Amino acid sequence: MRYYFAAFFITVIFVLPWFAMKYPVELTSLTDSLAVKFGQLAAVVSHNPKTIAGLQSTYNIVVPKGTAKIRVLVVPGHEPEYGGAEYGDLKERDINVELSRELIKFLEEDGHYQVFTTRDEKSWHPTFEHYFNNDWDGIHEWQKAHKSSFTELVRIGQVKPAIPSVFHTDAPEDVALRLYGIDKWSNENSIDIMIHVHFNDYPRANKATPGKYTGFAIYIPERTYFNSSTTDALAQTIFARLAKYNPVSNFAGEKEGIVPDQDLIAVGSYNSVDAASMLIEYGYLYESQYVNPDIRSLALKDLAYQTYLGLQDFFDPTNTARASQVYDTLLLPHEWTSTNMAKGSVSSEVYALQTALLLRGLYPPPSSTLNECPRTGKMGPCTEESVVEFQKIKKVTGEKGKVGPKTREYLNKEFGAQVI
Repeated sequence: MRYYFAAFFITVIFVLPWFAMKYPVELTSLTDSLAVKFGQLAAVVSHNPKTIAGLQSTYNIVVPKGTAKIRVLVVPGHEPEYGGAEYGDLKERDINVELSRELIKFLEEDGHYQVFTTRDEKSWHPTFEHYFNNDWDGIHEWQKAHKSSFTELVRIGQVKPAIPSVFHTDAPEDVALRLYGIDKWSNENSIDIMIHVHFNDYPRANKATPGKYTGFAIYIPERTYFNSSTTDALAQTIFARLAKYNPVSNFAGEKEGIVPDQDLIAVGSYNSVDAASMLIEYGYLYESQYVNPDIRSLALKDLAYQTYLGLQDFFDPTNTARASQVYDTLLLPHEWTSTNMAKGSVSSEVYALQTALLLRGLYPPPSSTLNECPRTGKMGPCTEESVVEFQKIKKVTGEKGKVGPKTREYLNKEFGAQVI
């Protein structure tokens, strides 16, 4: 790198005066070109990653009411009307937007955050549509400059290429460049936290049938990246919230739950992003709680809520703002009124029941995991077995495994609205 700067200064001192006199028009073109090139170089060698202390101090600064503090970019995965997993009529790119919309609501209602998003179901947000249209060449050059810098660091041994635990499908060039454009925009607009929202899938012979993997995972920058430690700290608090009610992915490369990655553009490929940036795979698209439209809306909203609470745990570990809240899930409190929770039925009543039993330590049954017995809203063997254990504790007889009037009475006393 020092040789580039030496050459630059020699050119300025000895060559430019002569060149200016003989070729004034060409000099203007040359200096413009040099400005672009050295601007790209500066973009590579100059980083301003967000730090844990910096984010937390920004959050805690006393400012006038209504003044935003933490700048969050929520990125619904994939593009408007293009890309992402599909299962039957269910499209990942659409439920990414639905979950993102709920997350944005929680963040905006909190008042500590200024929230941005990239798109809805039909189109890019005008800010990003304009950015892609007007800075396409700049995005391409920015990406190439970061790649070149990172490649050089690998060549001289300062950075070691990481062996990925999960291999990702390559995106088409224009799609990849828009992702780099989002990264570039986030740097230029001093975004503090970037959350990419996704749902998972994997190759299998028959895409019309559910797969064998379930659960969520959070991808973060690999440890050699400048934004890795801050992202990791933030991901840990979000992970703890999500893992309380949802299974961690049982796919081999994701089983740790938090997955460091060097290749994903979303988390800052080529060490290109300053923000704490993560990609959350909230589950596998074919999981029944996402396939059923009635349960899906509840599931997505609660996933968004858990993500929001995870952010709050990072900024407010003592939970002072939520000390008066009884539950940390939107599924409770709940008042059970249905007499129709027969075996095999699917309803919000059962979904709330599974959540209550989970909080009681009775769900899933001791012999099972949340991957084997996720909260799906379906009254199946896992739920019946847990209901039996609840009935034993409450000494309910005559309703073995069924949510009859006595069981509902105890559920409502313990988890109903009157406990607030």
